[in-house]
Amino acid sequence: MLEHYIDKAIEEINNLIKLTEADIEDIKQAKHQSMFDRIKTKEHAIVSFENYKSLIDDSIRALIEKNPNKQIDSVLGPVIQEKLEIMRKQLEKLHETNKYYARFVVTVGEFYNSLYEEMIPVEKDGYTGKSTKTASLIEVRA
Repeated sequence: MLEHYIDKAIEEINNLIKLTEADIEDIKQAKHQSMFDRIKTKEHAIVSFENYKSLIDDSIRALIEKNPNKQIDSVLGPVIQEKLEIMRKQLEKLHETNKYYARFVVTVGEFYNSLYEEMIPVEKDGYTGKSTKTASLIEVRA
């Protein structure tokens, strides 16, 4: 059963990598709606991975409790250890893919914030944050 949980966890990680790569391509082309449409799918994949990860943890804990005098390597066996290593590598790949995606998100966010501040000027108000200045573009005179 443990092997099945690991396989399913790896499947969810790979799914998240593909979804994030699709997000990267869409953000490059300013297809924001496509990215927003994938949010629910990504959330579902994350929850699914977390559930499988919890099942993996519980299964490993149960094996260790059944075999308290054995080393963890001998309890898990080579196949499970290999699959855990694959899962670790895929998690690292997901981490790197997310870091790359985050660069685009930050850049696009800063671009939109600068546009917003050009249209509606703001001034820094000490430690309290920003306060909006009256913008001549939206000034109303009576």
